[in-house]
Amino acid sequence: MSTSFSKTVDYFLSPVSPWTYLGHPRLTALVTLHKAQVRIKPADIGKVFAVSGGVPLKQRPMQRQLYRMQELKRWRDYLKVPLTLEPKYFPYAADTASHLIIAADKVAGTAVAMRLAFGFLRGCWAEEKNCADPDTIAAIVQAEGLHMSALQARMDEAKALYETYTQEAITRNVFGVPTYIIDDRVLWGQDRLDFVERMLA
Repeated sequence: MSTSFSKTVDYFLSPVSPWTYLGHPRLTALVTLHKAQVRIKPADIGKVFAVSGGVPLKQRPMQRQLYRMQELKRWRDYLKVPLTLEPKYFPYAADTASHLIIAADKVAGTAVAMRLAFGFLRGCWAEEKNCADPDTIAAIVQAEGLHMSALQARMDEAKALYETYTQEAITRNVFGVPTYIIDDRVLWGQDRLDFVERMLA
């Protein structure tokens, strides 16, 4: 039986982004509440930055770095979520985690892929885990009831889709994560989820 969705959210993310971590549970709740479809699309944020004027954190002016830290504190306290402001393993190389999220989407569906994405996000930002370490990755995958062998069997497809999603992000004027696109309208940042909710409602 097919499912009828009210709206579709194209969700561009990186599993290393603190802002994605802060917004992910709320997006999950919103699409469930409003019976919307989410299409999860991990993208290589480094490649997106390269063509959109973004720069890695340590290359940003000090004013921007200091303000980012203030915002992380504000949102952590406002949302009452665990968040380590300077996690031990940030930034980590997120390609493998991204590939596995995409593979999980193909193997087990979007809801499972969303849970796996949050496993990596929470691992980095709340649990001080090295989400690029093979043993840590395997444990996060297993915790979501997935089998690494099944995901690895789809890795060629996942790697190709990662490149596709990255190029799609660039083509659709994404310049940071998380970005939510609804009816071709771009909403950047977890602080735009109020607008996401209005559009879904």
